[in-house]
Amino acid sequence: MRNITHTVEERFLKYVQIDTTADPVSTSFPSSEKQKDLAKVLVDELLEIGLNDAEMDEWGYVYATIPSNSDNLNIPTLCFCSHMDTAPDCSGTNVKPIVHRNYDGNPIVLPDDPSQIITVEKHNYLKKKIGDDLITASGLTLLGADDKAGVAIIMDLAKQLMTHSDIKHGKIRILFTPDEEVGRGVEHLDMEKLNADYGYTLDGGPLGDIEDETFSADAVKVTIHGVSAHPGYAKGKMVNAIKVASEFVNALPKDQWSPETTADREGFVHPTSIEGGLEKATVSFIIRDHVTDKLIEYENRLESIIKMVTEQYNVNYEFEVTEQYRNMKEVLQSVPFVTDYAIQAMKNAGIEPNPSIIRGGTDGSRLSFMGLPCPNLFTGEMGIHSKHEYVSVQDMEKSVKTLIELVQIWEKHS
Repeated sequence: MRNITHTVEERFLKYVQIDTTADPVSTSFPSSEKQKDLAKVLVDELLEIGLNDAEMDEWGYVYATIPSNSDNLNIPTLCFCSHMDTAPDCSGTNVKPIVHRNYDGNPIVLPDDPSQIITVEKHNYLKKKIGDDLITASGLTLLGADDKAGVAIIMDLAKQLMTHSDIKHGKIRILFTPDEEVGRGVEHLDMEKLNADYGYTLDGGPLGDIEDETFSADAVKVTIHGVSAHPGYAKGKMVNAIKVASEFVNALPKDQWSPETTADREGFVHPTSIEGGLEKATVSFIIRDHVTDKLIEYENRLESIIKMVTEQYNVNYEFEVTEQYRNMKEVLQSVPFVTDYAIQAMKNAGIEPNPSIIRGGTDGSRLSFMGLPCPNLFTGEMGIHSKHEYVSVQDMEKSVKTLIELVQIWEKHS
């Protein structure tokens, strides 16, 4: 591996201090206008690096091109993609990143809230990171490594490819998306404008992880219609929709079928919100499984439960299913070389590959079904969506090295 001076750490420290929290209840796109604050910074930096077509469109997507420097005209166009938004589960406002040099394995006490302590007992991956430089937040917010680690990695890659002309590669498209964390990351993406053949999202966790299989996902909204009456004269008349909804949720299985009782390839049905009043209440669910056909089974079972409960009260319900994304494996299994090249790139970079599955989804899930086969690669982001989020600087740098090897593999095999 050639001698490379990385910029990934300094870029990451800058990006996480820009608040890009997505808003799950917003109907605008992006869901929060502040996501464009980071997009503007990235466009300026891409132009500075030399990617002269870098731009942000009206929706907040950032596009840019690293031109080919190869004599081979048959190289497919690759896309490297990461999302700019952070999860609404934990505050992303006023993030204060802290670099812990040469981590020694001891508990990390976050200074702005000393009750927040990151330990190897709670985070087993830390045992492998002794000696690394770790970045955390200060205890009041998430860090934003999900997915600003991916953003910083792609930006560093662009810098290296534009600096080192001896790294031969084809045309590369860079894509940064908003609103991945609220499931809308590619909702307004212009695929013709992107104009890429194959892609990789940079949104994975531990060093060496490569994921080409995700959940398939639906959303379900159950609306219960109660019967309103004056509470002073309600006997024999009122049916409280809130109580019916509560009984419905309570009727769900307690020892199976939920995120807290499943692992590996097991799917689940997960109530995410309940709201309403006397006359109408709504319960929202996410439905997940790696086998797409099982979603219908889960939805039929869920509807049988709400039907049973509402029949007892003689009230009506509505059951609305919305497709969210599908298992990318259904697409990637027809182009196995896309994953194989990434595995070989890791080996070339001295990294042990770890093929794994995602108990969730990425932008790559939907991109794969939009015509861009797109597995997910590691960034080092860990403890995501929480105040204990952290990332290893060395993991990010090794991700950049993997991408450098990857673009050369595509150039040689095309």
